[in-house]
Amino acid sequence: MGIQNPSPKILLVKLSSLGDVLHNLAIVWDLRTRLPDTQIDWVVEEGYVDLLEPLLSKGEFRGIDRIIPFGLRRWKKNLLSLQAWKEFFAFKKELQAVSYDVLIETQGLLKSALVCALAHKSPNAVVAGLANATEFSGYEPIARSFYNQCVPVPKQCHAVDRSRIVMSSALDWPLLDRQLNQAYFFPKAYVTQLASSDTTQLQRAFRKPYILCFHSTAREAKRWTNANWITLGKALSSKGYQMVFPWGNASEKKISAQLASQIEGAIVPDVFSIQEAFSIIAGAALTIGVDTGLTHLAAVLGRPTVEIYCDSPRWKTEGYWSNQIINLGDMQAPPSLDEVLSASVKLLAQ
Repeated sequence: MGIQNPSPKILLVKLSSLGDVLHNLAIVWDLRTRLPDTQIDWVVEEGYVDLLEPLLSKGEFRGIDRIIPFGLRRWKKNLLSLQAWKEFFAFKKELQAVSYDVLIETQGLLKSALVCALAHKSPNAVVAGLANATEFSGYEPIARSFYNQCVPVPKQCHAVDRSRIVMSSALDWPLLDRQLNQAYFFPKAYVTQLASSDTTQLQRAFRKPYILCFHSTAREAKRWTNANWITLGKALSSKGYQMVFPWGNASEKKISAQLASQIEGAIVPDVFSIQEAFSIIAGAALTIGVDTGLTHLAAVLGRPTVEIYCDSPRWKTEGYWSNQIINLGDMQAPPSLDEVLSASVKLLAQ
C-alpha cells in the first residue's frame, strides 16, 4: 500500500532474547539509510536495554530515538503487586505518547503483538508481522490477529533476513540483496572505542591477549564436548593466549572451573552484565562460542569470532557479514577439534 508520510514515525517491536534483539539491529540502519530524519522507537524487554543504548540518537548521530523498556517477565511474577500494575500503566503511557505510522513486529508472539495493539497509531498505520513460523523459532499464530499486514517468510530464513523481509513489506520497499547490503549493527566508532580501552574492572584483571570461550547454552545438545574445549584451550594457551571461561549460573560456573583447571593460565571470571560484555568481548583477541547470545554479540560487533553449531541450524543465525567470523558445524553435526583449532589460528593470524 505504501506509506504516504515521507518521514513516518516507526515503532520496532522485538522484545527478546539476546540473540534475537541483536539480529534485529540491522533494520535500524536499513531504515536510517532511506529515512534519515524519521523517528524510530523500539520496545524491548528491560533486561536487554543495554544492547540498544549505544544506538540512542545523540546530537548529529541518529540511531534509535526512544527505547521503551517492557517489564513483562518481572510483572508476571508479581501480578498482585500494586507496584507492578503502576509500572505497567507507566509503560502504556510512554508507549502511547507517540502516534505511529508503521509498526514492525518481528517476533511473532502474542506478547509482542499485544504491544502493537496497545500502541497509539495513526489512522492508516501499517502493523506488519510474521505470517508464518520459520523452522526452529518460536511462533504463535494468534499474533496474526493483531496485524493488518501479515508477511510470509521462507521456512528456512536467517534471523537478519527475516526482519528485513517484514520491514521491506511494511514500507513497500524492494527486498534488500544480502550480498549488496551487508548487515550493520553497531556504529563502527563505538566498537573501535570499546576495543581500544579497558572499561571494566573485570577486563583489567585479564592477562592480554585473551580468548573468550562461551561453552554454555540453555540446551545441553548445543554444547561442544568438554574434552574438545580442554584440548583446544591447551593448544591456544601454548601459543601465549589466556583462556577465559565465562558463566551465567552455578552449573555453568562449575563446568567453567573444571575446564579452566586443566589449562595452564586459564581463568574463570566473575559473572558480568551485558553492558560489561561489550568491552570484554571487544578487548578479546578471539571469541569462540556455541550458538548462544554472547557469541552472537561478538559476531555483531565484528570481532574475530568462531561460531560453533552442534545441534542448531547454522542458516538461522550464522554471522555472514564479516571475514572476521567463521561458522562451523550444523544441526546434529558438531565441528571437529581440528576444524575449530584451524579456524581459531587463522583468525588470530589476521
